[in-house]
Amino acid sequence: MKRFPLSILMAAFFGWLLWSVSARQAALFLVGIGLGAILAGQRFGFTTGWRMLVEEKDPRGVFGQLLLLALAAAMAMPLLGHYPELTAALGPPSVSLLVGAFVFGLCMQIADGCGSGTLYKAGMGIPMNTAILPMFALGSFLGSIHLGWWLDLGRMPAVGLVSTWGWAPALGATLAALLVIGLGVQAYCAKANATQQRSTPPVWQRKWVMGAIGLAIFATLNLVIAGQPWGVVYGFGLWAAKVANGAGLVDLGTNWFWSQPGNAQRLQETVLLDITSITNIGILAGALWIAAGKPAAAKALTGTQWLVALAAGLVLGYSSRLAFGCNVGAMLSGISTGSIHGWIWVPLAFAGTIFGLRVRRHFGF
Repeated sequence: MKRFPLSILMAAFFGWLLWSVSARQAALFLVGIGLGAILAGQRFGFTTGWRMLVEEKDPRGVFGQLLLLALAAAMAMPLLGHYPELTAALGPPSVSLLVGAFVFGLCMQIADGCGSGTLYKAGMGIPMNTAILPMFALGSFLGSIHLGWWLDLGRMPAVGLVSTWGWAPALGATLAALLVIGLGVQAYCAKANATQQRSTPPVWQRKWVMGAIGLAIFATLNLVIAGQPWGVVYGFGLWAAKVANGAGLVDLGTNWFWSQPGNAQRLQETVLLDITSITNIGILAGALWIAAGKPAAAKALTGTQWLVALAAGLVLGYSSRLAFGCNVGAMLSGISTGSIHGWIWVPLAFAGTIFGLRVRRHFGF
């Protein structure tokens, strides 16, 4: 579809949301469009950035993510400190988080996308990610069904740095930690490239910098408009849950996760009232607009690669629920709003990525 008729459809849907649903949901749809357009237009891939660092000793993608985290924290933490009605992306340190983060990092390299990556690449029409999206949703739903059992294995109360220390100390500690990581990444790349007698790429690249700035702005708008940080995977699980519940395939009334008041209410409401769902729809629309009229570039997969990718997508969704988010919900929103679970998530997901890259190479992706 060309951009002009697509723009008309998007404008009509925005107007319908504004008239029939709510001004907030209409505004969040626009936020989602902005997020999707930046992710697709700049090809800002969290998965790709980590792969560049490990395989090519190229720090530009990771530095773009560090800049994004710093900018998002600089905007979100003062807001959280001054407006208590805004909520942080808190998750409890738990066995569930440890297992989920590691497995997620492993599978996202095989599936070539995290939650946001799968979403925007599906919006661009890339066949593998389009096929993985429903598997991701199913996995997220299955993870939500089992989450109570996983949490019973051991958990601690969620810790928010802003509420514990105040926004200024929390921001200072966050920025200092990001600086230390950046210096470590630069030193690692310089040493590794010197050993192989090649130059290290510059730490900054325009597409990563512009992507970081744009995503930080729209993530902050999401926080202000929705009252909660940007998330992705909850919407996937909700979509599958509504299908399963509506078809009578499972009784969610007694499930630990779906019997909680907020989740139970969302099961009964239209999906257009869900904050995460409406931004996800916007991301799909924004990515589709960027890709309009352009054929999706994708390498043909073998039958074995298709099976492995779809299985990885299923486990990706499952583990994202155990880990209380993906690179967006756990890492970006968690760290930028001061949640300790975001800092736990990152090293475990990165360790999983190292193993995931080996699996990826084994199957020839």
